[in-house]
Amino acid sequence: MGRLRYSINVTLDGCCDHRAIPADEELHRHAAENLDQADALLLGRVTYDMMESAWRSPAGARPDGTEPFARTIDAARKYVVSSTLEQVGWNAELVRGDLGEAVRQLKRESGKGLLVGGVKLPLALTELGLIDEYEFVVHPRLAGHGPTLFAGLSKHVDLTLVGRLELGSGAVAMRYEPRR
Repeated sequence: MGRLRYSINVTLDGCCDHRAIPADEELHRHAAENLDQADALLLGRVTYDMMESAWRSPAGARPDGTEPFARTIDAARKYVVSSTLEQVGWNAELVRGDLGEAVRQLKRESGKGLLVGGVKLPLALTELGLIDEYEFVVHPRLAGHGPTLFAGLSKHVDLTLVGRLELGSGAVAMRYEPRR
């Protein structure tokens, strides 16, 4: 059974708005490596729409150093959790019905596992106890605004640090597993 890993960029004051995160070539390389370690991406509708508009080929001028990430995410298989979309493209398939059962089935079918991003879907998956690893890439920036992670979480989730990577920008990628 594959593992479900969650990765998100966040500022020191908890903002996870992608526009507040300074992205450079090393950060995009790290994200591409995360994608390479998964069979597919699991995304909610909002994150899917945002990522597709930014990274689907062909795209306009991209920042320097992002083309390897763009190729990786463009080619990746994607599952999109949505009750409002009628269809998806970009190597994607809709996931409908009971979220817990659908994700458990995807995990059973997966070899390397799945990578999830976004804010709302990971909250629901955390509530269901389905995320096997959390990665928070914490950036040395104060944004002064939201959105923040896990707003409305119904109970504490205790985590154990299992890995740490310092990036040249001063960002630190910390990986945690839930204490079970």
